[in-house]
Amino acid sequence: MESEKPQIAVYDTKPYDREYLSKAAGVEDLDLRFHEFRLDAATAFAAEGARAVCVFVNDHVRRPTLESLAERGVGMVALRCAGFNNVELDVAKELGIAVSRVPSYSPHAVAEHTIALILTLNRKTHRAYNRVRELNFALNGLVGFDLYAKIAGIVGTGKIGRIAAQILKGFGMRVLAFDPFADHEWAREKGIEYVEISTLFKESDVISLHTPLTPETDHIIGPESIAMMKPGVMLINVSRGRLVDTTALIAGLKRGHIGGVALDVYEEEEGVFFEDLSGIVLQDDELARLLSFPNVLITSHQAFLTEEALREISRVTVENLRRFANGQPLLEGTAV
Repeated sequence: MESEKPQIAVYDTKPYDREYLSKAAGVEDLDLRFHEFRLDAATAFAAEGARAVCVFVNDHVRRPTLESLAERGVGMVALRCAGFNNVELDVAKELGIAVSRVPSYSPHAVAEHTIALILTLNRKTHRAYNRVRELNFALNGLVGFDLYAKIAGIVGTGKIGRIAAQILKGFGMRVLAFDPFADHEWAREKGIEYVEISTLFKESDVISLHTPLTPETDHIIGPESIAMMKPGVMLINVSRGRLVDTTALIAGLKRGHIGGVALDVYEEEEGVFFEDLSGIVLQDDELARLLSFPNVLITSHQAFLTEEALREISRVTVENLRRFANGQPLLEGTAV
């Protein structure tokens, strides 16, 4: 007998998505239908019979997709992430489709991954690990620098940026910050200095990006900003791929102006990150070029990937789906 529980089509799922979402949903009132493929206009058919869809960062929720979903009676798109730039919100509103997200799941997870990237890139522990496994115990090429007394620049002081700034302050670094909505009380309490973005670029030894993608921040790291930076600067991005102009980044690396780069996001990551491509030829020439630099460290959008974050993402997402199915208001602050 077919389930009478509201069906939810869950797209672009990995084993950890299925595990944590299933635990959050239990067996009571939602019928989660998991799909490994992403949502776009061609795959919207899989939402037939569903009341809502649940999507991730690389699903295409544009007009053709939304119209196809609306024709099938889908009334909600639940994003299991904070970002929503992959959704045409005006079209969703026009079609009467509600959109929710998870605005905050574990800022500590992302901030701590930032620090892991900084320490790994600086002290080259990833390269040392590979050497030792091959019984190469030489230290040539593994020289780093003390973070103590260096200058860190934090672009964006939301929850994640503030935690990252506080951790770096704990290393004894001088921490500069830029945010159009500065939290001066927090800065005074923690010993953080708000400065203009140009000053941050010019003075920082380590620059870490923690800002959302907006028209103003699109390619905030480009030829002009890179030219302002100190020779040998270390650049970290765990926020949104399009904050960084990859072509300009490669140029800065090639001429030695940028001393090191750690990326957990990439502007053309769709179809690459989260996937196992080890058996095929990588078609993205710029990503392949980045991977060829010894001073570039890339992780595959995993900053969020902790048990605590997955539990919170699943809890908020499932609760909003449950509320939508029952005609109740969405959780405060999660509607887009």
